[in-house]
Amino acid sequence: MAPKAHDFRVALNSILLDAEEQKRQYLELAAGELHRLVGGYPGKDHRMPTCCSVMRSIMRPSDQILSAPPKGNGASLKIRYWLKK
Repeated sequence: MAPKAHDFRVALNSILLDAEEQKRQYLELAAGELHRLVGGYPGKDHRMPTCCSVMRSIMRPSDQILSAPPKGNGASLKIRYWLKK
């Protein structure tokens, strides 16, 4: 079964929580990494647009898009999430 937005959100929140527990200042994550973790990528039924949308939706004003593919959604989308102190 192809992953849904909820699956990406749960995985991303878990990764961020783990990084916070490690006392990191920020987390840099590429969409390809998140999608591979959740499953279904690479593959013909991937949900990369959904993955990228979820990644963007949780950004706070201080977070930064470090790189993005020309069309906006793709495995190379990379975001730096600044973590709580």
